[in-house]
Amino acid sequence: MRDAPPARAVLLDVDGVLLDSAASHRRVWDTWALRNGLDPEAVWPLTCGRRPEDTVRAAAPALDAAAERRALDALLAAEGDAVPPVPGAGGLLAALEAARVPWALVTSGGRAAVPARFAAAGLPLPRVRVHGEDVVRGKPAPDCYALAAARLGVPPDACVAVEDAPAGAEAARAAGCHVIGLTTAYGADALPAAHTHAASHTEVRAALSALGVLPGPGLNPAKGPASMTG
Repeated sequence: MRDAPPARAVLLDVDGVLLDSAASHRRVWDTWALRNGLDPEAVWPLTCGRRPEDTVRAAAPALDAAAERRALDALLAAEGDAVPPVPGAGGLLAALEAARVPWALVTSGGRAAVPARFAAAGLPLPRVRVHGEDVVRGKPAPDCYALAAARLGVPPDACVAVEDAPAGAEAARAAGCHVIGLTTAYGADALPAAHTHAASHTEVRAALSALGVLPGPGLNPAKGPASMTG
């Protein structure tokens, strides 16, 4: 197997990777589940990393997924935009900006809430943002990651993806990206699609340094950027 090209860009999931939105999303999904006579405990595991309409299809296939998506969007809007950043997210994005590393958002969520939530969290927005409505097939299909790489003008196998959910990690790996699994929501054993795992954004930055994406102790200047395999 030939080596992949050196890493050149970073693709980032939003919820759980940059925004600590779990509590807000849990309230939304619990409300929706109870409204529809469903068990919130059974619905919640179906939500992580997936588009809302895909979760509806999995949890309640008899319902109109498009109509329920609108209902879920209304519930999310009622939550407001005050969602805190994941610890270390601001430092990671600042490091990418300082090193002039191309980066993009790849999220199963809708585009409406992202700008205001990032502004409230004090996080910058990149030029390239791929949302759930931008693709026909959501995560775990590779479409969203393939689209983000194409919009950046970087081959998927030269991109590093950071994901915290199994569906997202599977999507990124299927697209050909090198995947860092952030283990803040799931343990490493639940993220087998990830090439490596990180328990915090400090460890994510170290992994990006080791791959040559960011400067730092993980990069050997004599050897240059690392190539990615697998």
